[in-house]
Amino acid sequence: MRALNTAATGMQAQQLNVEVIANNIANMNTTSFKRQRAEFQDLLYQNVERMGVTSSDQGTIVPTGVQVGVGVKAGSVYRVTEQGGMTQTTNPYDVGISGEGYFIVQLPDGRDAYTRAGNFALSPDGQLVTEDGFTVAPGISVPQDAVGVSINRQGVVQAIMADGSDPQDVGALELARFVNPAGLEAIGDNSFVETPASGAANRGQPASVGFGYLQQGFLETSNVNAVTEISSLITAQRAYEMNSKVITTTDEMLRTTSNLR
Repeated sequence: MRALNTAATGMQAQQLNVEVIANNIANMNTTSFKRQRAEFQDLLYQNVERMGVTSSDQGTIVPTGVQVGVGVKAGSVYRVTEQGGMTQTTNPYDVGISGEGYFIVQLPDGRDAYTRAGNFALSPDGQLVTEDGFTVAPGISVPQDAVGVSINRQGVVQAIMADGSDPQDVGALELARFVNPAGLEAIGDNSFVETPASGAANRGQPASVGFGYLQQGFLETSNVNAVTEISSLITAQRAYEMNSKVITTTDEMLRTTSNLR
C-alpha cells in the first residue's frame, strides 16, 4: 500500500519542520539572528490513468484521469532576512544596522564573512574586532590614549582624545549588500559567507543609497516571534501525529487483509 511510504515521507517532513522551529526558538536571544522557514514540495505522481487520453474509438477524452501522489519532500529551508528590533546597550562599541547591509569581517583564512551582529570590541592593539577577535573591515585602529569613540550614521569612527583636542578620524565602517541575502551560507558565530546563490558582495558606505544607517550603542535583536514559532510548532506536531495515524490505520488494513480466510 502506497499510504505507508506516503505517510512516512510526511513524518520525515514534519521532523525537519520541528528541527527548524527548534533552532529558531533556541536563538530567540541571539544577536541579529534571522529565523528560518522550512518549505516543502509534493513528490512525483503515479499516473494510473492519464488525463487527456482518448477513451473510445469516437475520440472521447478522459477529462481528469487518475493521479496518485506519493508524498512530500523538503524543498528548502528559507532564511527570513527581515529587520529585527533594536535594543539600546549604551556600549560605545555596539553598532546596529537599521536597514540593508552586513558588516564585513576578515576571517583568519583570508576570506570575508558577513554579519549583522555589531557587538564589537577592541583588541589589545586597539583594532576594532568581533567577539571572536576577527578584524572588522576595513581595519580600524583606535589610539591607545583615546578615552572613547564616536560612530556616526555614515560609519565614520572618531577617537575622543584624553587631552581634550578635537576628535580624530580613524576610519569608516563599510557595509555589503547582496542581491539574494537568503542565499548566503551560514557558518555559525552569527556569520555568513558569499555563495553563487547570493551573488557577489556590493560594498558601500552606510546611509548611502540602498544601504542602512548605523546606530551606535544599539544592537539588532533576533527576528524570531515566540508566538508564531509556538503556533507553528503545535501545527507541526499535529501534522506528525496525523501522519503516524495514517501508518497505524494502513497497518490495521494490511492485518485485516492477511487475516482473510
